[in-house]
Amino acid sequence: MATKIYTKTGDDGTTGLFGGSRVPKNSARIEAYGTVDELNSFVGYAAAAADERTESLRSLLYSIQQNLFVLGADLATPLETRSTYIIPRIDGNDVSHLEHLIDEHTAALPELKRFILQGGSELAARLHLARTICRRAERTLVTLSRLEEIGGHDIIFLNRLSDLLFVLARRANQLTNISDVEWDGKKS
Repeated sequence: MATKIYTKTGDDGTTGLFGGSRVPKNSARIEAYGTVDELNSFVGYAAAAADERTESLRSLLYSIQQNLFVLGADLATPLETRSTYIIPRIDGNDVSHLEHLIDEHTAALPELKRFILQGGSELAARLHLARTICRRAERTLVTLSRLEEIGGHDIIFLNRLSDLLFVLARRANQLTNISDVEWDGKKS
């Protein structure tokens, strides 16, 4: 017999953190890692739009999803939690890796001289959507960090990731031969 997916322990409006403590489902910590989970889903949604021209971006997006899962586990485990399990945490190496990717993909792009509108190819549009969710996730971490201690690289990681998602959206358009749509600076 398969294990049931429902536990009924959250029926009272609380959820468990790693380590056993329970918190309201609308707490800042749950909002933060729930938004990271939403972001991870949208990165997967973007990866699903990759084709043979953008295959390298798909594998990169899967790698990003792995790190977002680490960030979610990091946020679901308060720093003071004592456990026999080794909890992976986002660190400076993760941030440096994103910076390297930003630099690498930016070098392949033409210089950006104007603001661009979100869109272009389907993959680019999905990456722009993921970028906006990433910015919201970053804001929820800032809120959480004002209330509780979180990892020192978590906010920085999301800040760099949103930049990378922007660059990858432009790169997706470039790889599919679709021009970025520049903002003309006017109202219609």
